Amino acid sequence: MHTNSPPSCALNVGDSQKKKSKSKSRCLECCIKCLGGIPYPSLIATILLYAGVALFCGCGHEALSGTVTILENYFEVVRSPVDALDVFTMIDIIKYVIYGIASAFFVYGILLMVEGFFTSGAIKDLYGDFKITTCGRCVSAWFIMLTYIFMLAWLGVTAFTSLPVFIYFNIWNICQNVTVLEGATLCLDPRQYGIIPLAEAKTVCAGSEKFYKMCESNELDMTFHLFICALAGAGAAVIAMIHYLMVLSANWAYVKDACRMQKYEDIKSKEEQELHDIHSTRSKERLNAYT
Repeated sequence: MHTNSPPSCALNVGDSQKKKSKSKSRCLECCIKCLGGIPYPSLIATILLYAGVALFCGCGHEALSGTVTILENYFEVVRSPVDALDVFTMIDIIKYVIYGIASAFFVYGILLMVEGFFTSGAIKDLYGDFKITTCGRCVSAWFIMLTYIFMLAWLGVTAFTSLPVFIYFNIWNICQNVTVLEGATLCLDPRQYGIIPLAEAKTVCAGSEKFYKMCESNELDMTFHLFICALAGAGAAVIAMIHYLMVLSANWAYVKDACRMQKYEDIKSKEEQELHDIHSTRSKERLNAYT
């Protein structure tokens, strides 16, 4: 003898399905709001900045290490035993500067990303109306000025990085046309670039054994291409700074308009409150006159 299931079971199944669909819709709405709250221009500029700084710092560090190897193995440049400012000391200083650039711009990218979050219009939709303070406007103006200074600094870094690219391009070009230089007395002298003192003669002439070894080595080709990548990274950092300037200027205009709108709303609310007080006072006076 078979018994049918009670209708309450079917109702429970239907209610559970409705609850699941409601929870899914709420989760989807929450995800859409979160994605809408991301300041995508600041995110793109941050990714470009991190990529450029990583490329410049990583490739520049390895290119400087390759330069030390080339100077020691093929030009026979010896590190000074005393604490003198020679080429190796300068390379070590530049390496420490690279470490500082990497850490400083990692923090600066996070700060600019946070500033983009708080000045984005999507944050207002997520968390309601917010008050624009004088401190907020000063912070936005400070970031604009600081980013402009960093953009000029990165332009200088790009120009400075182009110098070793030019030097290694000349050396690499001579090595590629070594067959044309047969019989020519062409020498590579580091004194021409101020790398070593004028009193030291550390030349490598075309046709010598050191010249052929240097041209056939992997250090020269690798160092040349690493400096090119470092130059590309510095250029990407310049583009990121320009992108940040556009984003920060747009955010500043938004903050300025929001501040004006906030003042207008405050004045309007005060006037409405005054009109309401006047109207209520007159109503009380009329009521007292009738009574």
